[in-house]
Amino acid sequence: MSTLKELEKLQAMRAELEAESRALKEQQKELESSVLALENKIVIAELDKEKAVIEELKNSNKATKDAIAQLETRKKELETKLGQAPPKPEAPPPEKEKPEEASEPGEAAPEEAEESGITVTAIEGEALVESPEATSESPKKQEKKKHRFF
Repeated sequence: MSTLKELEKLQAMRAELEAESRALKEQQKELESSVLALENKIVIAELDKEKAVIEELKNSNKATKDAIAQLETRKKELETKLGQAPPKPEAPPPEKEKPEEASEPGEAAPEEAEESGITVTAIEGEALVESPEATSESPKKQEKKKHRFF
C-alpha cells in the first residue's frame, strides 16, 4: 500500500506542477502582450513627435519662402525705382590731396597716421625724436642729452 500512496502523491505533485506551468505560461503571454503594447505606444509617440517636427519645419520653410518672395519683390521694386531715377554719373569719390613726392632722396614725403590724424614729416639731417613716454631710455641718459645742447 505504501507504493500506491506514493504513486498518488507523485501524481498530485505532477498535477500541481502542470497547473503551475500553465499559470506561468499564461503570465508570460500576458507580459509579452503588455510589452508589445508598450513598444507600440512608444513607436506611435515617436511617430507623432516626428510628424510634429516635420510639420514645424514645413511651416518654417513656408514662412522663409514667403519672406524670400517678399524680399525679391521689394528688390525688383527698388531696381525699377532705381532704373527710373535719372542716372547719376558715377565719379570716384574725391581723394584727399596727395602731397608731392620728395624731389631729393634725403627728403621724405609726409606720412599720415589715419587713426590719430597726426602728420609726421622727416627733415633731412635731423633724427626723428619720440616723446619721453615712448622712449625706453633712462632718465640719466636724457639728462646728459640736455646738458650737451646747453
